[in-house]
Amino acid sequence: MAMFVHLTAAANAPRIRRAGIRADSRGQGGVRGVYCFPVLPSYTLTHQWLRELARFGPKGSLVAVHVRLDDTQQVLVGHYRDRAKEAQKWLSAAEAVARIGALADPRGWEVVVPRALGAREVHRIRAVPQVAGWRYLPGAHGTRPCTCAGCRLRGGYGDRRMRERHPHPLDGPPPPAPVLLARIEAAGEPGDPAELRAALHWFGLRRRGPVDLLARLADHPDPGVRRELVWAVYGWSTPGVAELLDGLAEDPHPEVREAVGGRGGVAESGWRSLERRGTGSRSGR
Repeated sequence: MAMFVHLTAAANAPRIRRAGIRADSRGQGGVRGVYCFPVLPSYTLTHQWLRELARFGPKGSLVAVHVRLDDTQQVLVGHYRDRAKEAQKWLSAAEAVARIGALADPRGWEVVVPRALGAREVHRIRAVPQVAGWRYLPGAHGTRPCTCAGCRLRGGYGDRRMRERHPHPLDGPPPPAPVLLARIEAAGEPGDPAELRAALHWFGLRRRGPVDLLARLADHPDPGVRRELVWAVYGWSTPGVAELLDGLAEDPHPEVREAVGGRGGVAESGWRSLERRGTGSRSGR
């Protein structure tokens, strides 16, 4: 039997003891299941996802749920940055433990069990120190965090102080909307892609904007401009955003369609930060 650990909110412990762990997470390639990690000799590596999950996961402390899986149980194994579906490998639970345990640096690796876990498979639930593991990305300790709008977590602990100490040239506040619209107009027709992407970047830092005046960029010949348009408007509360994104969801370029599909239409603000960083923290690893 292979032993894995699943990190979740302490409030879920009574339900897990009674009914097991629900398969309510989405892995690479859209696989629905339960995130977990092999129990390794290193305590820190075993619980490496704890601090990162605490940044984005449920409120309150986290607990470690140890589960036993049959050695032949098929699981999806890979590094969180391997976003391509073919980069993830289907292995047996025993093979997953052996593969991750043999890595020189197993930080950032993850395992998805493609089903719910029953209460009988739960070995034990115990409290864990809330400071184990890495934050932001493996190896980030000792490296100055990036303070750009795509990397920082708005409202996070020490966020304002960090931005004041290390300002980023792409930080806001954004220029007024009339100024940005004038830049787009000055870019010409259909418009210089670099100038349009720069203006759309600043529009992306706003909560509302002139959707009707930007909609024509959905027909721009450069797919990078159309993709930047998705990133700019997806979090706006302005009427017309959903219709614009619905049209871009049928774009002939796959990167534009992926930008829309990855946000499910009008996505929640905050996911853009994770998407641009290439790290998507998911609760319950």
